Amino acid sequence: MRITVIAVGKIKEKFYREAVAEYEKRLSRYCKLEIIQVEDEKTPDKAGEALESEIKRKEAERIMKHIREDACIVTLEIQGRMYDSEEFAGEIEKLATQGTSHIQFIIGGSLGLYEEICKKADRAVSFSKMTYPHQLMRVILLEQIYRAYRIINGEPYHK
Repeated sequence: MRITVIAVGKIKEKFYREAVAEYEKRLSRYCKLEIIQVEDEKTPDKAGEALESEIKRKEAERIMKHIREDACIVTLEIQGRMYDSEEFAGEIEKLATQGTSHIQFIIGGSLGLYEEICKKADRAVSFSKMTYPHQLMRVILLEQIYRAYRIINGEPYHK
């Protein structure tokens, strides 16, 4: 299975970069992982709705360049479906057994994803109703993908 994470913005904090690197290493035995970072737009304080929409549109243009038509597109959205870890693993396993060889997870910037990106998604996943920094979300997503592969392979994992 090939897994691509398309994320808006660079990870600035060293501890997040180290966590991402650790999960990249751990996942290398289960899948071919690629992380694509697209440039984020600066959001001024007190930006109005129109400006926020324009910022998300510009970030979406950058994301769209990397979306593959042959991949299963999964967006991370607060309004998405919530899974427990076993259900999430089951979804990844089901996709693999149905012949899907590439999953692309998309993480938006600080304002979220532009509506056109959400419409392209085959699935929308939510990890919580809470809002997380998008840099931390990358770590959380990679940890859950790693946990999913441990579950799929019948290996121990922390409950």
